[in-house]
Amino acid sequence: MWHGDYKFVLGNLVKKDFKVRYRNMSLGVLWSVLNPLVTMGALAYVFAYSGIFTKSPRPHIAVFLLTGLVPFNFFTMAWNTGTNSLMENYSIMKRVMVPRELFPIATVLGNSIHLLIQIAILILFTFASGLTVNRYWILLPFAWLMELLFVCGLALATSAINVHIRDTRYVVESINTVLFYFVPIFYDQQDVSQNLAILYRYNPLAAVILVHRRVLLEGVAPPGDIFWKLPLSSLVVFAIGWFLFRRLKAGFFDHL
Repeated sequence: MWHGDYKFVLGNLVKKDFKVRYRNMSLGVLWSVLNPLVTMGALAYVFAYSGIFTKSPRPHIAVFLLTGLVPFNFFTMAWNTGTNSLMENYSIMKRVMVPRELFPIATVLGNSIHLLIQIAILILFTFASGLTVNRYWILLPFAWLMELLFVCGLALATSAINVHIRDTRYVVESINTVLFYFVPIFYDQQDVSQNLAILYRYNPLAAVILVHRRVLLEGVAPPGDIFWKLPLSSLVVFAIGWFLFRRLKAGFFDHL
């Protein structure tokens, strides 16, 4: 049983992850700003202004797209890097006896810094579009916290599996590529056919996007069932991830 300072170790791992990621990049943390803006611009042109899919642009198109891109960008980056977190920190794991669970969790939390930057961009565009603060904004931290819990669960599971099966990281990358089209980023969840609606009702990522759009764009409360479906699905995924990690970590040193 480890009796060290969890907060100290976790804080230092988060700082290390953030610094290492942008150490050799000329623009550094500015990529957190450029990435969603470039994607938003491309999607806005194709789906709103090019005339290929619609004749008239959706109202507040920038905010509409960012409410999908910001949660999705955090999800994909945190899950990808969380999956490879044990492999990238194996030298520390061999030298220092700390709970192995801290490594994927710290990587996800490190990506939360980028999430905060992109949330600031989203809020800036919200005000620039003429939208104002309403009482339902208080629900946004709840959605972000549930997404964070959801990704931590996925990262715990896939990081442990990745130690035993090294192709796992590439499977995760492929899933994230496909998810771009199965998550309501450039379309509205209400446009999904009833046959596929069940795939979105218990999808925490789709639920987070729905909360953002209802609160920021429409100024209304999200559907009531979100307040039990979102925590339920996030907690279930986290519990499964924690269980798998605890079962597989005994064999880490045989494979690292």
